[in-house]
Amino acid sequence: MKLWLDADATPREVKEICFRAAERLSLETILVANQRIQLPLGGAHVTAVRVDGGPDVADRYIAEHAASGDVAVTADIPLAALLVPKGVFVLDPRGDEYTSESIGERLSVRNFMDGLRSTGVETGGHGVYGGREKQLFANALDRTLTRAQRAR
Repeated sequence: MKLWLDADATPREVKEICFRAAERLSLETILVANQRIQLPLGGAHVTAVRVDGGPDVADRYIAEHAASGDVAVTADIPLAALLVPKGVFVLDPRGDEYTSESIGERLSVRNFMDGLRSTGVETGGHGVYGGREKQLFANALDRTLTRAQRAR
């Protein structure tokens, strides 16, 4: 089992939680980004993959390399829509899990909102990422990693 992070947009707090989980569980953790990523000192189980710049290059890399039973962290709903059918457990940085039951609706809503934004409608966005969101993610990651380990 591997833990994949779509690292271009993952909050620093989420990365730190994942780094701690990687060391605690001796879990291979891969950060994928199109820019240089700072890795934790002494992080024996954490690596980074730097991909070429461009839209969705990091997403394609994760989609091509993640396998059934892996865990991925991304806020990118189209990437989640590629991973979920492959049997990858997918969380967003706020601790919500994308599942086969929810991904179709989440993708539809995302596309609808994207369409509204393209016409100039201000749709807002997520609020500030704070302590509550950090705790929700940490709890969800622990539950998901436990389920993924049991599924193996």
